[in-house]
Amino acid sequence: MSLSPNDKPLRDTHVLACVWDFDKTLIPGYMQTPLFRAYGVDEEAFWREVNQLPALYARKGIRTSKDTVYLNHLLSYVKNGPFRGLTNRRLRELGGEIELAPGLPAFLPALQAHARAAGAKAGLEVTLEHYVVSTGLAEMIRGTAVAPHVAGIYGCEFLEQPLPPHFTRQDELTLDLPTEISQVAAMVDNTVKTRFLFEINKGTSKDPSIDVNAVVRAEDRRIPFECMLYVADGPSDVPVFSLLRKSGGKTYAVFHPEHEAEFAQCDSLLQTGRVHGYGPCDYSEASFTTRWIRHAVTGMVDRLVAERRQALDRRVSQPPRHLNAPPPRAAAPGTSQPGLFGD
Repeated sequence: MSLSPNDKPLRDTHVLACVWDFDKTLIPGYMQTPLFRAYGVDEEAFWREVNQLPALYARKGIRTSKDTVYLNHLLSYVKNGPFRGLTNRRLRELGGEIELAPGLPAFLPALQAHARAAGAKAGLEVTLEHYVVSTGLAEMIRGTAVAPHVAGIYGCEFLEQPLPPHFTRQDELTLDLPTEISQVAAMVDNTVKTRFLFEINKGTSKDPSIDVNAVVRAEDRRIPFECMLYVADGPSDVPVFSLLRKSGGKTYAVFHPEHEAEFAQCDSLLQTGRVHGYGPCDYSEASFTTRWIRHAVTGMVDRLVAERRQALDRRVSQPPRHLNAPPPRAAAPGTSQPGLFGD
């Protein structure tokens, strides 16, 4: 819940956050494309199989997440040969081959500079941090050119050498296990994304000693929700869109101009109140999306300035001052001068 201006802390330093989805948001397509290309795997066939898995497993009474079922199927490709020898290091290397959306990564530091300048103009120290929250593979994102510009990357992770049963009884852990990804270490679906927004909000991302479920007073949270902007590509991000809109943050959807269905999808998100705006997945200097995001950041800074001014007016009392009473009027001839309190 947002604080009233009277409760806002009187501080001159503020942190804003721009939180990004990844696939079809920071990149035109899906991040796994270089992986399929490197191993000679039919990308369309892989995703066709993945799309059939939830229904096939459901017939066996097994419930799966449509957002993350692809992770285990990817591991099946490792175990059965097509991706044999795939490591986290290799995933990061392949991340370097991912094509970014127009204007990236230059737009990321440029937006940070814009936030600093807007704050400085108002006498505030304002910093902006970028975060990526994705159902994709964190290691591949770490290999991209956007990684040096972000404060945190939240995505799915793999283990290469899971510890064996009874490992606590061993004096030394064996190091000759096969080196390839073999287990899922972390899964992110579109509802788990909201958890990471709370981590950014409360400061867990900077101080792990702050548990995401800990009670942290609104005024003590590192980045208030109303200081966050979330950019993503579609309906699967509705949980995050809803959280931020309800909490005073900004939400924005992107589409690829050549895809009419994506445009219609974004327009539906606007009409149903999920997002504040939408535009093309293009972050070049003159694009509509770039200007909208810059304007949203400027608006956040303007709100911080207004709230601080209101809080200052309400909480800082005025000093005593001399009262300049008007001089007494001269009495008319033949009348007496009235006393101090009148007759």
